[in-house]
Amino acid sequence: MVDVLDTLIDKQDNFEIVRDQIALILATESANQVAKATTEGKPEPDDWKFNVYTERSRPWEVLLESANDDGIIEDETPIVNVWFDNGTFPKNKGDTVKRQAFEVAYNIDCYGSAVNVDNPAGGYFTMDELASRNVQRTTRFIRNILMADINTYLQLRGLVWQRWPGSITAFQPQQNTQNAQAVIAIRFVLNVAFNEFAPQATPENLEEIFVELSKDETGKVVAEMLFDTT
Repeated sequence: MVDVLDTLIDKQDNFEIVRDQIALILATESANQVAKATTEGKPEPDDWKFNVYTERSRPWEVLLESANDDGIIEDETPIVNVWFDNGTFPKNKGDTVKRQAFEVAYNIDCYGSAVNVDNPAGGYFTMDELASRNVQRTTRFIRNILMADINTYLQLRGLVWQRWPGSITAFQPQQNTQNAQAVIAIRFVLNVAFNEFAPQATPENLEEIFVELSKDETGKVVAEMLFDTT
């Protein structure tokens, strides 16, 4: 006979909540920065714009799908994809019954694209350099947003108790085993620590405890007790 839980597991774990909170912070702040750049009269306020996704396996395809019949990408808005990578449960942080500390690495992948642009001084600016500068600018925004003081606890104080940058690494996304043309990517790893909780059995109120006592071989009563807890 195996015991089963007496409640339905109908909730998100905290690692899912934190992932969605990271995405929400980034999307909200991007819109805020575009508005501020517009108010301050910046010539290209859309430089502060990026589109945020979660758990996408091939997010750069959004950029490629905007290409026209000549293969030129028309929407160069950078893509940001937030996804859970891995996590560990340190044995000395928590207990075996209810609460365990969880230290999680989230990958925040930034994708930038560009097309060749004529250089007024002669020649042109190449798409690979422009795409690199585009994605590096977006990564700069991501790091500054998530490491700002207002996001010390990712605006989930009481749930999150630490966030810390892990690494920043450039990579080339793959498209059908080939490098995706004119798309450059950078991965920003954010490490976040918080607790996960396991379901607990619903306690029952005891109305009565009865202990039946016996006699030893000499006939002496060992014990006999009745406790009424109502």
